[in-house]
Amino acid sequence: MTSVLPVAPGHAEDGPGRILELITTGAARTRTAIAQETGLSRSTVVQRLDALFAAQLIRESEENVASRGRPSRALELNPRAGVVISVDIGEERTRVAVLDLNVTIIGDRVERLALGDGPDVLLDRITATVRDLIDHLGLQESAVAGFGLGLPAPVDYEAGRVMGWSIMSGWEGYDIRRHLRRSWPVPILIDNDVNLLTLAEHRRFWASQRHLFYLKAGTGVGSGMVIDYAVNRGAQGAAGDIGHAHIAGFGDPQCRCGNVGCLESLAGGWALARDLRDQDLDSHDARDVADRVRRGDSEAVAGLRNAGRIMGESVAFATSLLNPDVIVIGGMLGTTGDHLLAGIRQVVYQRSLPLATRQLRIVPTKFKSRAGIAGAGYLVRDHVLNPSALDSLLAAGKSPFAMT
Repeated sequence: MTSVLPVAPGHAEDGPGRILELITTGAARTRTAIAQETGLSRSTVVQRLDALFAAQLIRESEENVASRGRPSRALELNPRAGVVISVDIGEERTRVAVLDLNVTIIGDRVERLALGDGPDVLLDRITATVRDLIDHLGLQESAVAGFGLGLPAPVDYEAGRVMGWSIMSGWEGYDIRRHLRRSWPVPILIDNDVNLLTLAEHRRFWASQRHLFYLKAGTGVGSGMVIDYAVNRGAQGAAGDIGHAHIAGFGDPQCRCGNVGCLESLAGGWALARDLRDQDLDSHDARDVADRVRRGDSEAVAGLRNAGRIMGESVAFATSLLNPDVIVIGGMLGTTGDHLLAGIRQVVYQRSLPLATRQLRIVPTKFKSRAGIAGAGYLVRDHVLNPSALDSLLAAGKSPFAMT
């Protein structure tokens, strides 16, 4: 950590952390605007900003903001004050990235890492990849401010452990955070992959919307929700596990979880691939199904449209339950055009009451790729720059970051 001039912490609502939050979100980006937003005196604002400048957390941008007098130089978060490690573990591929504090990718790698190798082997390989990437970028490990990890499994967010059944066999209850801390003595945050997709989508594109529902349609099916501007994980981190809710009226095929008739067993990418194999068409996962759809394969297109209608049953229930402002459809199957989206929209507007759908938007994800990486980045940045925690560090003459 870098030593900075100590500053009186103030209250959470008016300390340096709150000032930084206003700057980062764009709510107030000049000294005058900060004073108006917080009600603080100009001298107190200057004191708070001096602490942030000393910690190299902010800088003056090239942008001038119009005001009643002379134009004011805008303030902004210093994106290179520290870096964040972001890891998105998938069923077949794992992406490792180094991000700046604007959640912009500085460098990344994609590795084929088998979940079946177990947590010890896979986490050690991730650490090796991160170190190699940091070295390649000419950075020091001391610049790392935090480590974010997304998993394709239910996660107890507070404990940072996989809980219950998942495709990550051998990971349940494993202390992932303790393992990573052997190499990374920084905040380590671990979450379900769909929660991170939800966070990224909301923060990047829908931050003004109070309630958002996200459906991931990939090899598996999952969902996430933003309620009152914050990701809701439920009591034990199982909120949004929509893929393993039973759907009546479409048969009861065996699901990977051991139950029958789950949404995922009817409309997940692996289920669509299974149905195509039954027609002697070579397919193994959502990627294969999506490739066939993009090539215009009639059987794959028909299967995806039907999957949209089946998913629509679950999404319609979620619409009535949560009354979101916007529903975002993502995942590999959600990026293949309107085939899936049309089926979902049709059923949602049929099944849900007009009050819930009057202003509802159902849209495809705006991310082309790397949404999970962005979500892990936002998760870590929010934690590290939490106003109360930041105020405590600055009051002790410290910074959350070592300078790069």
